Amino acid sequence: MTEPEAILRMTGIRKEFPGVVALDDVDFRMFPGEVHALMGENGAGKSTLIKTLTGVHGIDAGTIELGGSAVSFAGPPEAQRAGVSTVYQEVNLCPNLSVAENIFIGREPRRFGRIHWAGMRRRAEVLLGALDLRLDVSAGLGSQSIAVQQMVAIARALDVSARVLVLDEPTSSLDAGEVEQLLKVLRSLREDGMAILFVSHFIDQVFAIADRMTVLRNGKLVGEYRTSDITPVELVTRMIGKELEVLDDLEESAHDRSDLAAAPVFLQADGLSRKGAVAPFSLEIRQGEVVGLAGLLGSGRTELARLLFGADHSDSGTLTVDGAVVPMRTPRAGMDHRIAFSPEDRKTEGLVGELTVRENIVLALQAARGWSRPLSRKRQDELAARYVAALDIRPTSPETLVRNLSGGNQQKVLLARWLITEPRLLILDEPTRGIDIGAKTEIQRLVAKLSGDGMAVLFISAELEEVLRLSHRVTVLRDRKVVAQLDNESLTADEIMSIIAEGSSA
Repeated sequence: MTEPEAILRMTGIRKEFPGVVALDDVDFRMFPGEVHALMGENGAGKSTLIKTLTGVHGIDAGTIELGGSAVSFAGPPEAQRAGVSTVYQEVNLCPNLSVAENIFIGREPRRFGRIHWAGMRRRAEVLLGALDLRLDVSAGLGSQSIAVQQMVAIARALDVSARVLVLDEPTSSLDAGEVEQLLKVLRSLREDGMAILFVSHFIDQVFAIADRMTVLRNGKLVGEYRTSDITPVELVTRMIGKELEVLDDLEESAHDRSDLAAAPVFLQADGLSRKGAVAPFSLEIRQGEVVGLAGLLGSGRTELARLLFGADHSDSGTLTVDGAVVPMRTPRAGMDHRIAFSPEDRKTEGLVGELTVRENIVLALQAARGWSRPLSRKRQDELAARYVAALDIRPTSPETLVRNLSGGNQQKVLLARWLITEPRLLILDEPTRGIDIGAKTEIQRLVAKLSGDGMAVLFISAELEEVLRLSHRVTVLRDRKVVAQLDNESLTADEIMSIIAEGSSA
C-alpha cells in the first residue's frame, strides 16, 4: 500500500544553545489524518523541535517542508497563518481577559468595524461545547482552574484552519473525564484529515490515540515506529536508553508502617477549613511519613495543602506543629516552622523565569535568612552545584536561565530550592506533572529517600498508582471534603475510585 505524501517533513534539524546541542540531525515527518506522538525524556529535545517548527527558534541546519514547500517561520503567528497551530505545555493566555476574548484574541469577529461581542461569545460557546465544556465565556479566564484554561487554549487552537495541530502536554492538567473527551475530539479531527502532533508523558494515552510515534533521546533521533509495532516496555527502553527499573522497593517501603507507629506527630490539623475551598478536616502527619492526597480535579487537594503551609489562612480550626498550636497565616510562618510547599503551577507560583538556575535554587533559603544577611556568591555556587548534580538538572550550568529548561528540569529546580532549606515537612503538589518516566522515577525515589531519612511528606498526584506507590497513608477528598483516611497496606486504585464515587469509605 502506497504511503501518502507527508504534510510536514523536517530533515537534518540541528539547534544549538550556548554550551548545549539541543537537536542533532533530527528527522521528523507527519501525515494527514494521523496522530503522531513525539516521545522522550525531559531534555530530549521535544519542545525544542516544536519551537523550531513554529519559529520560536531558528534552526542552525536542516530543512522544514510544509505541504511539499520549504518554510521558515518568523514566529508562531506566521506558523499559524500557514496552518500550524500550537498549544504549548505552559498555557500562555491572558488571565485578565474573558474566556471568549482569549479564544479569539487577535482574530476577533467584527461588524461595522467594531468587535462583534455577541457573535464572539456564541462562537466561543460552540468551540468549548465541542470539548464538552460549558461555562460563562464572558467570565475572566483568571477565575478558571488550570484544567479549564488548558481546554480554552485547545479551543483557541482548533478555531484556525490548521493542517497541523501541535499539542504539547495537553492533558497534564486534565482529569480522566476531560482526557477522554479530548481524545474523542482528536479522533474526530483525525478523521477529518488533520495531522496532530501529540506530546505526552502519559504512555497509556499515547497508546490509546497515536498511530505513529517518534522517539528522541539527548537531542538525537532514536527512531520512528508505528504504535502497533511497539510495546510500552520497548518504548520506555528506547526513551531512557536502558531497561526500566521496577519500583517494587518503593511500594514495599510505603506499605511498611512498623517504624512509624511510634514516630512523633509533626503536624496535626483539627477542624481546619476555609470557606469555599475545603470543609473542616482533621489530619496528622508523622515524622518520616508520606501522606498521599487523592481526589479528582477540584476536590480540594491543593486548597488543603495551602492551608497547612500558610499560603491561605483558615476560617476555623487549629494547626499544631511539634505539639504547639501555631497561627499559620502566611507562607513565611510555614517556612519558620520548616514547612516547604512546591506548588502545582511551577510557572506562575514557583519559578522566576528571568532568573538563573542558581538564583532560583537559593531563593527560599535567602528569603528565610532575610535580605540583610545575603548568601555569599561562593555559597550560592556551592549549593547550586550540589543540587544540580544531585537531581541531575540539565543543562548542568547553574547560570542557565530557568525559563530555558524543560518542564521536568524546571520541576527539579523547584525541588532543589526547598530541599536546601532542610524542611521537616515537604508538601509536593503534582511534582511529576508533565515529567517523563525517567525523571518521574528519580523524583519518586527521592521522596522515598527523604521519608526514610525522617522527613514528613504530603504528596499530591492525580495518578493514583503514584500515590499508592509512595504513601504510607492516603487521605481521600471529594467535593472539597475529606471523605476517608486509609492505611496503605493493600489499597488499590479501584478501591480509592470507589470511595471517590460514593463519597465515603465503607
